[in-house]
Parts: sequence; structure tokens; C-alpha cells
Amino acid sequence: MLPQDVESELGRAVRRWRQLPLDRAADALPGVHAFLAEVAGEELPDLGPAVVMDQLRVVAFDACASEGGGAGLAERLASLRLGWSAPPADREAVRYTP
Repeated sequence: MLPQDVESELGRAVRRWRQLPLDRAADALPGVHAFLAEVAGEELPDLGPAVVMDQLRVVAFDACASEGGGAGLAERLASLRLGWSAPPADREAVRYTP
């Protein structure tokens, strides 16, 4: 079971990802993979933009089930999601930085 704040933010992230044009999703994908690797503690396979939100759900669930309980995960998910809304001229803002 996910904490309510994580579940809400994860839902927002998934909905926003589905709305992104493919080129924006492709630009944001490396940042999402960096986020996943940081939260999971290991690199995950790049299965493309169509699958990355499934990976995000699994990593979020595992993080919340771990000893730390996903502390701060909702805020980090929000930061990741908000980066996808960066104006096209500011593509670097799309990259996740821990």
C-alpha cells in the first residue's frame, strides 16, 4: 500500500506523462531513468517511454515498502513531474537532478 501523498503524486506523474508529446517524453526519459536508479539503488533497463511509468510505479511501491517507507518520495515525484513542464527552450530543466 502506498501512502496517500505518494499515490496522489504518482497518479499525477502518470497522467502528465501520458499527455507529453513523444519528443518531450524522449527528452525527459534520461531524467526519469536517473530518478529510478536513485530510488531503486540500481540501474533499470531502458524499456522506452511507453513502459517507464510502469517502472516508476514498481519502484515507488518498493521504496514505500522498504525500511525508509519512501520518506520524501512524494516531493521528489512532484519535482520530477514539474520538470516535464519546462518550456522547450529550457530542455535542461527536464533532466532530473537529485
